[in-house]
Amino acid sequence: MAKLEILTYPDERLKQVSESVEVFDQALRDFIADLEETMRAGPGGVGIAAPQVGCFQRIAIVDVSSKPKIEHHGRLVLINPEIVEYADFVKGREGCMSVPDYTGNVMRPDRITLEYFDEHGAQHTLQTSGFEARAIQHEMDHLEGLLFLDRLVSRRNDLFRRKVYQ
Repeated sequence: MAKLEILTYPDERLKQVSESVEVFDQALRDFIADLEETMRAGPGGVGIAAPQVGCFQRIAIVDVSSKPKIEHHGRLVLINPEIVEYADFVKGREGCMSVPDYTGNVMRPDRITLEYFDEHGAQHTLQTSGFEARAIQHEMDHLEGLLFLDRLVSRRNDLFRRKVYQ
């Protein structure tokens, strides 16, 4: 496994739309292992998407289980994910490894139903809400070439300098 280099804003490649995964093989699983190692190496990382490391395929990993008192489904490898239902928009604070110096308030659905494939090609349907739903949507935005900066409620009032991690 290897820690991969994370692209950071304003790198233009972060705006690129990703392609669907067609082949579920050992090379895909090896890449996912490297992607996960990269996510876990960052401070407070609960998600990462393949475009953040320059791989423009529809792959994301979300694992919010390290956050106390948050309902979650554990480690999720999301390949070719699609939201099929959503409800109840709420505003929440987001940060991103590709935007290391800022956080911001973004409106997102609080409840989603998601269809996706895992790293072995098995199809899944998942219903989730709260922080996990927000994290999934944040990572899915990367697959469309979007950052949380593109979804800020207000650039004037909802963008904040990030606290320094120790």
